Amino acid sequence: MSEEPNSKLPSRTGMLSLSIKERRALYAAYMPFVKGGGLFIPTTKPYQMGDQVYMVLTLMEDPTRLPISGKVVWLTPSGAQGNRQQGVGVQFDNNERAAEVCSKIENILGNAMKSTRTTHTM
Repeated sequence: MSEEPNSKLPSRTGMLSLSIKERRALYAAYMPFVKGGGLFIPTTKPYQMGDQVYMVLTLMEDPTRLPISGKVVWLTPSGAQGNRQQGVGVQFDNNERAAEVCSKIENILGNAMKSTRTTHTM
C-alpha cells in the first residue's frame, strides 16, 4: 500500500550543487532582477514554485564551497521555447550568507552586469 502525498504539506526541499567555472556562465546564471539575488540552476529534477532549495556553490577558481539556501521562483521546463536550458531559478533567502554570495558574484561580474546579452532566464 502506498501513501499519496499530502498537498497541504510544506513545500519540498532539495539539494543542488553548482560549480561555475567561467564568468560567462556566471553571467548567464545570475538573476540580479530577483530581490536579494538568485541563480538559475540547470536541473532535470522536478521542482515547483516555492520549493525550498539548498545549494552548494563554487565560483570560478575559488575552491571555497558556498552553502546557500533559497526558494524556487522560476521554472524552465524541458522543451522550453527558444531552446532554453531546463532548470530552476532560485531566489536566495534573505540572510547574511546570501548578501555575501551576491556581493561575491557581482564583484566577479563587474561591468558585465550592465550587459544586455541574454541569460538563462531573460
